Amino acid sequence: MPTRSKFILPDVLAPGLRVVFCGTAPGTRSARDGAYYAHPGNHFWRALFETGLTARQLSPTEFHNVLAYGIGLTDVAKHHFGADAELPRAAFDARALQRKLARYRPRIVAFTSKNAARAGLEIRSRSLDYGELDTHAAFSRVFVLPSPSGQARGFWDLEAWRALADEVRSLG
Repeated sequence: MPTRSKFILPDVLAPGLRVVFCGTAPGTRSARDGAYYAHPGNHFWRALFETGLTARQLSPTEFHNVLAYGIGLTDVAKHHFGADAELPRAAFDARALQRKLARYRPRIVAFTSKNAARAGLEIRSRSLDYGELDTHAAFSRVFVLPSPSGQARGFWDLEAWRALADEVRSLG
């Protein structure tokens, strides 16, 4: 069951990052542990390492260390946690996300699921492809990635993550 809280996880943002990963909201395990992508079945940290975006596989509790790799972390829903299907539509704050992106100006924003992209970009269409979209969020290029959540295991594919990593590396 989703829960509203004053504050779930802090943003990990700084000016000029190469990529900011944006999820929908922390899962229950992440909220409990106070760490991004904390469930052991989540592929996020392994994907960062396997695609070369980090030099080693970070643990969820090391989430602040992503800044050293030019990576940031945030969510569209900052005051709720739980499974996407259980979150109320009002949990998502696309305008707050757009303000953050405009302030910090990452080169790329990578949504870690189609649900996150729909919520963060206020897209109502069910049709959405993985990869780079022909749009910008504030000043950032936009990518949509398969969800690393274990709950979305049937959609997991590292190839879109590899394509993103290639683009991130090309930024220098």
